[in-house]
Amino acid sequence: MRGLFKGLIGTVAAAALTVTGTAKTDDDTIKFALLQDFTAVYTFVTDEYNQGQRDYLTLINEEGGIDGYTFQALVRDTGNEPQRGLEAYNRARREGAVLVDFLSTPVSRAAVSRVLRDEIVMITVLHGRGDASDGTTFPYVFPMMATYWSQAAVLADHIEQNEDGLEGKRIAHVYIDSPFGREPVPVMQELAERKGFEYRTFAYPSPGTEQSATWSDVRRYRPDYVMIWGAGGGQPVSVREAIRNGIAPERILSVVWMAETDARTVGTDVATGLKRFEAVATGTDYPIMERIMETVIEPGLGTGDSENVGTTYYNIGVASMAVSVEAARLALEEYGGPLTGEKLRDGFRMIEDYDAEGMMPPLTFSEEDHQGGGFGRISQWNGEAWEPVTDWYASYQDIVWEEIEKDAAGFREGR
Repeated sequence: MRGLFKGLIGTVAAAALTVTGTAKTDDDTIKFALLQDFTAVYTFVTDEYNQGQRDYLTLINEEGGIDGYTFQALVRDTGNEPQRGLEAYNRARREGAVLVDFLSTPVSRAAVSRVLRDEIVMITVLHGRGDASDGTTFPYVFPMMATYWSQAAVLADHIEQNEDGLEGKRIAHVYIDSPFGREPVPVMQELAERKGFEYRTFAYPSPGTEQSATWSDVRRYRPDYVMIWGAGGGQPVSVREAIRNGIAPERILSVVWMAETDARTVGTDVATGLKRFEAVATGTDYPIMERIMETVIEPGLGTGDSENVGTTYYNIGVASMAVSVEAARLALEEYGGPLTGEKLRDGFRMIEDYDAEGMMPPLTFSEEDHQGGGFGRISQWNGEAWEPVTDWYASYQDIVWEEIEKDAAGFREGR
């Protein structure tokens, strides 16, 4: 599949076609640049995520576009290298892209100053700078979904409200030794002080394939709950090590990066009870997904393996474009064409309680809030699939916004 997918990327990049493969003029085409890492670090997520993005744009084009416009995906590989990403960005900007998605924290962080200067929207779905939630400091950057601070807050709140409470408990935070892994620490430390639980961190080295020494330390700590904060191949390693060291799956809670493939790697029965933060619903029992199946997948217009449709990362990709297209629709409705980065930014800020027809929590953006409220839910592996065990909600946003504002202030001072 990877070879086929790379071939499709090359075709799109070289021929500059719309998502459905039909040549369009610049006058009636909105260009979204999906400049992502298909070959280096983010390969565990990119193929399915990008497939969902492109299939959704194909759906919109097949349904006639919006207000006379269709969409073109500029798809190129950055290899998770900031310089390659910036080169791809500059090329896409010259080609008229009004939105860019790198799905890479190193690349998106390197591009922040560029997109602010060029007034091009950058979406940073579940990656990048959490403080970009501050729209007054980062007017053209939209994290769009819950930051890692917000995810940690929801996971902790779930223990408090739906398990056996936080007070007096021991929580181990086991993470890959990187800024991503450490990001939840200040929120959890503040919550530990407020709620009266003990919180300790345990790091393991990248890439996370060897964690046994770390989990020996965790076992000696004897936690009541474990929060695991990794991605890709390290996540099933964390789950296996936790279980091997006597921690029941029901006591393990993961950041958003825990997918169907991870549960299968651990063992579908072994992983039963494992919980995770969920930003977007899985499966195909939603109107948008039903339309994709009928209009894109069944006629053979999809961009990858049909078995990926409905998986965690595919659906996150669909949701990322559903929100972006809704922003474009609102902007064109308000300002008319052609669509510019400035108009698209304002379109995002006009979004209110948008949930992609029940597929995700209701998002509302404003000039101040580009996170969308910090909502998510807890889902649990039932042996076959991820099953939601809570409604969509947000927690402790006062603490989250203290971190957002602190880091945003640091960015402003450093400019």
